[in-house]
Amino acid sequence: MSKSWRPATQLVHGGTTRSQHGETAEAIFLTQGFVYDTSAAAEARFKGETDGFIYARYGSPTNDMFEKRMCMLEGAEDARATASGMAAVSAAILCQLKAGDHIVAARALFGSCRWVVETLAPKYGIECTLIDGRDLANWEGAIRKNTKVFFLESPTNPTLEVIDIAGVAKLADQIGAKVVVDNVFATPLFQKPLELGAHVVVYSATKHIDGQGRCLGGVVLSDKQWIDENLHDYFRHTGPAMSPFNAWTLLKGIETLPLRVKQQTENASRIADFLADQKQVARVIYPGRKDHPQADIIAKQMTGGSTLVCFEMKGGKDAAFALQDALEVVKISNNLGDAKSLITHPATTTHKNLTDEARAELGISAGTVRLSAGIEDSDDLIEDFARALSKVTA
Repeated sequence: MSKSWRPATQLVHGGTTRSQHGETAEAIFLTQGFVYDTSAAAEARFKGETDGFIYARYGSPTNDMFEKRMCMLEGAEDARATASGMAAVSAAILCQLKAGDHIVAARALFGSCRWVVETLAPKYGIECTLIDGRDLANWEGAIRKNTKVFFLESPTNPTLEVIDIAGVAKLADQIGAKVVVDNVFATPLFQKPLELGAHVVVYSATKHIDGQGRCLGGVVLSDKQWIDENLHDYFRHTGPAMSPFNAWTLLKGIETLPLRVKQQTENASRIADFLADQKQVARVIYPGRKDHPQADIIAKQMTGGSTLVCFEMKGGKDAAFALQDALEVVKISNNLGDAKSLITHPATTTHKNLTDEARAELGISAGTVRLSAGIEDSDDLIEDFARALSKVTA
């Protein structure tokens, strides 16, 4: 397997193993368990003296191919595929913490991610401090003697804030803490957190990696030592394993990831520029625009924009709903990263469980709208927005 392969080649061929039949498409090993030639062979397998699979909760050939392919793309030594993105987030954080430890997390998080660190972790005696992650001084100021994990999204959901990953990682290294980055919005094509100094990367593979609205999945990636010492036993004994069928679906989806993300990003960029000129729109936030608040950090750590656009309608919730309801090509959904363009009103869906004050801190107003650009013709998408906006009073 050539390490010099570029991402588009890695995502078609990386990690592939074939059965004796020599199949072109990866095989689905839809099995719970595995058999052994002898009792001694089973004993050796369980002792770790011989390679091989034991039980589908621990791993399977299909899952192994998906994990290896993700490792090639991310530049990671090892990975574990999980049943969902939130299973990946929960595992990556909780597997390395105990009662009395402390998490510092950027407050701009997906609602369920924030619940894990703000509500679930404290139930097990793990303390959490939420900060405005855009300022490195806030990370430094939140450090305690028991701080073990820094957790962040970048760009954030839904307001597309960008955090200086290298700067956060430098602070973490000074105290021996681990940085966990949710890299969904950047995709592994536009941002490499491990290269920037992060220790663990998580994805909801449900999003761009599948990219066609078919199945759930997640993945945790890191160096082999961290996986072995922290995630390995947690994963085996708590059971967040991905279904082999989902792993196979994701393997097929990831083959076209570069093609889809390229088109989605081009579409998102065009739509962002279009929306910025519309009288009904108060502001547009897009990582590919020069007016993004963290444009300098984006230039350092990202090689592309995003498939997501965040914008605010002047008329608040009524205007946001009127726009969404008038769209024909773009569909209303809380998902993202799909081949279809999807639009979301975060205040009433993905972030509805936050208090009004918490949403205000994150810049989520009643007029905030999140667009996930698909692979449709960009002219059709812009015409769809123009038609819908014409029905919204400025």
